[in-house]
Amino acid sequence: MKKNFFAGILVLAAVSAVAAANTDWNAEGQRWWAHIQYLADDKLEGRLTGSEGHRKAAGYVAGKFATAGLKPAGTEGYFQPVAFDVLQIDEPNSSVEILRDGKAELLSLAEDVQISLRSDPAETIEAPAVFAGYGFAIPEKNYDDLAGLDVHGKIVVYFAGGPAALPGPLKSHFQFGSERWKTLKSAGAIGLMVIANPRSMDIPWARQALSRTQPQMTLHESALQSYGGMRFAAYINPEHADKFFAGTGHNFAEILAADAEQKPLPHFPLAVSIRAKLAVKRSQVESPNVVGVLPGNDPTLKTEYVALSAHLDHLGVGEPINGDSIYNGAMDDASGVASLLEIARTLHDSGTKLKRSLVFVVVTAEEKGLLGSWYFANHPSVPAEGIVADLNMDMFLPLHALHYLEVQGLDESSLGEDIRTVAKAAHVQIQSDKEPDRNLFIRSDQYSFIRRGVPALAFKFGYLPGSKEESLHKEWLKNRYHAPSDDVNQPVDLAAAAQFNHIVLELAERVANSPERPQWNKDSFFRRFAK
Repeated sequence: MKKNFFAGILVLAAVSAVAAANTDWNAEGQRWWAHIQYLADDKLEGRLTGSEGHRKAAGYVAGKFATAGLKPAGTEGYFQPVAFDVLQIDEPNSSVEILRDGKAELLSLAEDVQISLRSDPAETIEAPAVFAGYGFAIPEKNYDDLAGLDVHGKIVVYFAGGPAALPGPLKSHFQFGSERWKTLKSAGAIGLMVIANPRSMDIPWARQALSRTQPQMTLHESALQSYGGMRFAAYINPEHADKFFAGTGHNFAEILAADAEQKPLPHFPLAVSIRAKLAVKRSQVESPNVVGVLPGNDPTLKTEYVALSAHLDHLGVGEPINGDSIYNGAMDDASGVASLLEIARTLHDSGTKLKRSLVFVVVTAEEKGLLGSWYFANHPSVPAEGIVADLNMDMFLPLHALHYLEVQGLDESSLGEDIRTVAKAAHVQIQSDKEPDRNLFIRSDQYSFIRRGVPALAFKFGYLPGSKEESLHKEWLKNRYHAPSDDVNQPVDLAAAAQFNHIVLELAERVANSPERPQWNKDSFFRRFAK
């Protein structure tokens, strides 16, 4: 039986290779781009979660799902409504001060710190502060930044990142916001302040500051809220970090050097307390995930699902940059949504029949902390036990020809061998994550599936170190990531995007038709989440 199966796979691969050779990639890329032109149009005003622009975008996606023959798989047709609590800082009526030697120093809420509303904060707070290195603990590695440090009733200041000696996936997981807070809360902390690592900041501080008054959100369902008990949270501008270290005998240059040299970071009480008054505007919104299913045709395997995911939301309307205030989100992530739509259309037009079902999940509120995907992962509109894999497309950046494909999660599950096989047939070389300190594997929606035990992959266009392609990516992050210039007027390689879509389609087909469901590798840290 297995011999017949693999013979069939070889035949399908040969047919697929011939079809790919005859494909007009530019024409396919234009089809993909047409979706982005709609989703990233100024008329949709940046698709903020809960906005009218996002509602229109969700309607567009649902319409394309219907045209591609996908069955409605939300809780209300194609839609799965999600309720959010909205928190927005009232900055003129808020303040943060450093208290030192009985004197108060008022901090700038733009230049010194930025308030985070990960949870509903206290109206007023005054508490001593401590510096706790990277601010997390990993019992299985006997690593504990809090060892010997009294954080009870205090605000923990920590440096973003983690020790280089720890395995990347494990380190990334414990840096995930809710995991880190779980550790700090259990030790008695009441708040946190994060010093960004200037060597790994995707967005310059000045541009980050432009979004500081944007609405932040939490899931309305209390059981899914991850930051209970957090009374205060803020980000610290690394250029001004020494304001917090003064009087301790330490300075920020010491912290940077220790991190760069892979030495342990110090841990010590700070000679300051933090006093804050926070005025918050509160409201609620509802915004849908959009879900469609292509049913499988195998009597047994059709009850299993390969998820293809991308996020529809972006940042909406914000502070203008060069006169433009609409944060369109063309690459982030209209591009991934467009890929899902093109994959669904191609399957429909080809009449392809798959053994397993495919569930197309276009989620909301990724930009608010992976909230839409976390809601879906906990309340899937298809049977949870049937979801066998997630292939997530978020800002894969087709800025140049596709010679290398970077895959997050490559060595964590059997999906790694699947993508290697598919990419080899397409003459594309696979790369593992080249910048693990950016924690990309936990920063998009695949991580919501992973935390529920589902093997997953995420993708980026790859490049060689020192190449012009690397420069293109660095410049894009610096100038367009979370900026209005991520719009439909940027240069993109349409043919390469279409080739990427074909590779993901082939991967989805391979996983859907395999006799075995994907498995975590035995040495994968994430295997512990498997049910």
